[in-house]
Amino acid sequence: MAGGAIVFLALFDVGYQVISGASLAFSTYHLGFLGRRNWIPSAGDFGALPFIFGTLASSIFSVILSTALGVAIGLFLSLMAPRRVAAIVGPLVEMLAAIPSVVLGLIGIYLIAPFVAQNVEPTLHSVLGFLPIFGDPQPVGNSLFTASLVLTIMVVPIIAALTRDLFLTVPQELRDGAEALGATRWEMIRGVVLPTTQPGIVAACVLGFGRAIGEAIAVAQIVGGVTVISANLFRPADTAAAVIANQFLSPVSALHTSSMFYLAAILLVMGLGVNLTAHTIASRFAAHR
Repeated sequence: MAGGAIVFLALFDVGYQVISGASLAFSTYHLGFLGRRNWIPSAGDFGALPFIFGTLASSIFSVILSTALGVAIGLFLSLMAPRRVAAIVGPLVEMLAAIPSVVLGLIGIYLIAPFVAQNVEPTLHSVLGFLPIFGDPQPVGNSLFTASLVLTIMVVPIIAALTRDLFLTVPQELRDGAEALGATRWEMIRGVVLPTTQPGIVAACVLGFGRAIGEAIAVAQIVGGVTVISANLFRPADTAAAVIANQFLSPVSALHTSSMFYLAAILLVMGLGVNLTAHTIASRFAAHR
């Protein structure tokens, strides 16, 4: 009970400090801060819309990629891989989560960004350039797309580990029964395993999304730090967590600091909402098992 009370008090204090710090910006802009597009510290003009867009765009794209990879890895480790292979590959995938964010940021700067600028972006533009999200490639690889790839590396271990455990909870009798009726392994996975664990998979993806929206250091190193809103993922942009990490230590005014607290409050609400959503989905999954 004491431990639970400490956690509750700590969360309450975090919320109070963030909201208190954002009071000046809130009294100045109110909820209109969410729709303002400018972020000009020298002019005292601040708005959250470009950072909300950058946060959601990079996080959603990374979750799409990491869901495909994570679920595939989870299926392989739980249902397809020999035990010896799973015993080796499983911990290696989970070890990706132990890589510090700043290290992933450096990998993004020196390895991922040049490769993306020289190979990936031109190829995607030539094939899928009719889609706005794959617009003109940029000479430098710092972009929302590259930030999404770095976030994918961070989110994949979460989704892979959770979905692997989910797939192992499917009763062996159901899997054997499907195969005994003539289903191939893929038909058994598609018709039995995935439908049975679908709510849990969604919850795992939501948790991965929560991890992505709060990442600061790695994204700040690779996203480009440009306050724009563009449908082209290949253009530089910025996120709420990244701008706080870059500017919080050198504010130009009290309103600048308060505006960053306002961004932090937005992230806090988004993070709590995502985690509560994942908890609700997981609870319903457990109730229907």
